[in-house]
Amino acid sequence: MSTTTSTTSTTDTSPDLPLAGQRAVVMGGSSGIGEATAALFAADGAEVVVTGRDREKLEAAARRIGGRTTAYRLDGTDPAGIDAFFARSGPVDHLVLALSGAAGAGPFAELDLAELETGFAAKFWPYVRILQAALPRLRADGSVTLVTAASARAAFPGTAGLAAINGALEAMVPPLAVELAPLRINAVSPGVVETPWWDAVPAEQREALFEGFAKSSPVGRIGRPGDIARALHLLATNGFVTGVVLDCTGGANLPTGR
Repeated sequence: MSTTTSTTSTTDTSPDLPLAGQRAVVMGGSSGIGEATAALFAADGAEVVVTGRDREKLEAAARRIGGRTTAYRLDGTDPAGIDAFFARSGPVDHLVLALSGAAGAGPFAELDLAELETGFAAKFWPYVRILQAALPRLRADGSVTLVTAASARAAFPGTAGLAAINGALEAMVPPLAVELAPLRINAVSPGVVETPWWDAVPAEQREALFEGFAKSSPVGRIGRPGDIARALHLLATNGFVTGVVLDCTGGANLPTGR
C-alpha cells in the first residue's frame, strides 16, 4: 500500500514566485528527470509531491529538492495504491508522469513477448491508470505532462518494443488534449539522457555508448536531467500549449547530424 514518508521544511512562499499557491505532483520523482523537474517547480514556489517506490531515495530526493516538498511512497503499478493516493491528495494543479521502464527492448526476432508485456505494465498502463484516477483532483485548466521517449518515433534496431510502449502514449496526447480540455495534455520525448535508467549497463560500456551518442548529436553531447526538466516545466506552465509532443533529443532525431 502507499504510505506518506516525509516532508521537508517550508521555504519562501512569496506570491512573487510564479507557482506560489499551486500544487504539483511528480510521479517518479526520486531521481533523474523526475527529481530535476520537481526541483524546478519547488524553486518557483509550488508545493510539490514526489512519488516513487523506494522510501530512502524519496526522502533523500525531498531533502535535495527543498521547498515545500512531500515524499510519498507509491508503486505506479499498484492500482489500489494509486486510487488511495488521489483519494487523499487534495487539488492538483500540475501532474508530471515520469515513471520509467526498460523492459521490452531487444531484437524483434528474439523479442520476449512476456518482457514486452512487462514493459507495457511498467509504463503504459500506469500512465493511463494514474491519469484516470487523477482527473477528479486536477484543476480544470491545469496540466498533465508525460515523459515518453524518442524511441517512439526513431528507427533504431532493437527498440521496436520500446517504440510500441512510448508510441502508444504519444498517440494519446492530441485526442486527450481535445477530450479533456481545458485541461492541458502534453508530453516530452527525451533522447539519451544520463540518468539512473542506464545504471544496469556496465560502466565502460555505458561510457562508450554515451560517447557514441554524443558524437552523433548535433549539440555534441547527451542529455542531462535538467534539460528534460526545463522542457517539462515549460509545457506545464505555458497555458497556451496543449496536445504537443516535444522532442528533447539534442537533435539526435533529425534526418542529418554531424
